[in-house]
Amino acid sequence: MAKFRGAPFELSTASLRVAKDSVTVARFIDELKRTHRCGHLRAADEGKEVVLFGWVASRRDHGGCVFIDLRDRTGITQIVFDPAYADPSTWKDRGGVPAGFDAKLLDEAHGLAEQARTEWVVGVRGVVLSRGANKNPKIPTGEIEVMVLEATVFNRADTPAFEIADDLDTREEIRLERRYLDLRRPLLQKNLVIRHEINRATRNYLSDQGCLELETPFLVKYTPGGARNFLVPARLSPGKFFALAESPQLYKQLFMVAGMDRYFQIVKCFRDEDLRVDRQPEFTQIDIELSFTNQDEIFRLVEGLVFTIWQAALGVDLRETYPSGQFPEMPFEEAMRLYGSDKPDLRFGLPHVDLTDLVIEKEGCGVPFWQEIQQRYASGALRDDLRPEIVKALVIPAAANLSRPQLEDLEKGLKEIKGFRGLARAKIADDGSWTQSPLSKSITDEARLAINAACDAKPGDVICFQFGKESLVNTVMARLRSDIAKRMKLIPEYGHGGRFNFLWVVNPPLFEYDEDAGRYVAAHHAFTRPVDEHVALLETDPAKVNCYRYDLVLNGFEIGGGSVRLHDPEVQKRVFATLGIGEEESREKFGFLLDALKSGAPPHGGIALGMDRLAMLLTGAQTLRDVVPFPKTNQATDLLTGAPVAVDATQLADLRIKSV
Repeated sequence: MAKFRGAPFELSTASLRVAKDSVTVARFIDELKRTHRCGHLRAADEGKEVVLFGWVASRRDHGGCVFIDLRDRTGITQIVFDPAYADPSTWKDRGGVPAGFDAKLLDEAHGLAEQARTEWVVGVRGVVLSRGANKNPKIPTGEIEVMVLEATVFNRADTPAFEIADDLDTREEIRLERRYLDLRRPLLQKNLVIRHEINRATRNYLSDQGCLELETPFLVKYTPGGARNFLVPARLSPGKFFALAESPQLYKQLFMVAGMDRYFQIVKCFRDEDLRVDRQPEFTQIDIELSFTNQDEIFRLVEGLVFTIWQAALGVDLRETYPSGQFPEMPFEEAMRLYGSDKPDLRFGLPHVDLTDLVIEKEGCGVPFWQEIQQRYASGALRDDLRPEIVKALVIPAAANLSRPQLEDLEKGLKEIKGFRGLARAKIADDGSWTQSPLSKSITDEARLAINAACDAKPGDVICFQFGKESLVNTVMARLRSDIAKRMKLIPEYGHGGRFNFLWVVNPPLFEYDEDAGRYVAAHHAFTRPVDEHVALLETDPAKVNCYRYDLVLNGFEIGGGSVRLHDPEVQKRVFATLGIGEEESREKFGFLLDALKSGAPPHGGIALGMDRLAMLLTGAQTLRDVVPFPKTNQATDLLTGAPVAVDATQLADLRIKSV
């Protein structure tokens, strides 16, 4: 057994190693200090003595000379452990013996390198040297390497569960279980850096615009409607519950009533909803509210913010695409008519063609299903000014060159849409007739020619038809449009492809009819101001009431939504009445807001931008999970910690909750 520094007790080899490591670690942390990050060294640093800290990304032993790629979040530097350099004469052609040279320390460093394995955490002191003819153009530090003079091990890591690399094929579940390893991958680290840049740019820009960063509560009053809330039992109020805030909506309105004038917050929100590729149960949004404002002023503020974020995060000047500094606007009704979606992807065309008028005019065109729709309009069973049932077409250009099996695959992809019953198709022959279509047996020649003309269909084109309830038709045709674009490589499967197409979708309906409940409900929330000329319709025809609501859309994703708020308590009362919320119920649920509106509320409005979704679209990530540091699964579970977990009966009893 070895003695250590004259200690009166014997140390094992392992204990001796730990003790020795602690001495060298202390030297690196307390004395030498890190001078550079691994990704920052360049040819201009040649000859400098540097201290680097990081993780062993890879190790290569070339017959005694050991090469290690040392990694931190900034990148990789090749470091070299060469025992030949323990001889001072070896440095003659390398600029001379460096200051602080110690052959013993160099030999010890080489011994350490021979033991080192991937993901060990190490520190090195060395000299930056040129790699000469062995430059690596694939990495920013490829012109140089660091010849190690001294090294230490901060931590000897176990063999990782998977390779720390961007192109790995390890199942996501395994990566999420060890997220701390997954986050070492350069791609995910780059994503989080971009997220940081979004945060920093946002705070600086909005502060410069006179906005105050103010906080709102997470534990709030549960109010029905909108998104499903997470509920939190209140121990000090047995039998009662807080809700986790799904949005700071009401509180930011109260800030405006309080005279704070301009507010923003980068805030966590919570929604207990089914998840998908761009949704998480807890998420971050950039929340903004302004007083004495209108829709246009809010648009200009947000456009300036978006331009700033893109420049800061990607170095992209959006003014090259939008020289006016403004994004185009499209009424909600037009977006639904042309694209079947309130968040259309404008990186490609393929608009829908609404054939409803044509079908009604030509009494169903000879097609039995269409005739049924036409007859319901003719009898008054359907309102002609609302068009609750429609007929739509979408043309797949001949240039797509899709085979019949490929067309059938497109249809298969639509089957996951609830209510989808099939897709009617017709291929245009040279003489304008329809082939490969059951519709050709019943459609009248006059109607067929009219539809070809309405669709501007050419020989070889395929017309796809969908008919029935407006909501289902639009959902199906919107999905079909996107799938066709990917098949034709008009857009990539994932990511932006270097193209950013923004759009404001404006003035949607304030209400939508809930057939199950037999009443109107708020399409978004009940605090949105109706379009001025539609206020008179609140009691007489709610279905025709549009509102000052708007969504900012990017490449087919909604990245932000907001509205001009209702600051008039009398109009707010009328909106509640339309929703079937009487005075007593409105007092119970929203009394604090109604009192505030009667206390001198200025005209105000705002918006919330999805931070996570912004980051996903900026980085080109496939899912939100690639830009959220510690995400949940599609089942809203945390594989890293095992949450959610059961709690014992004592804890439940303390909360006055009975276990099932």
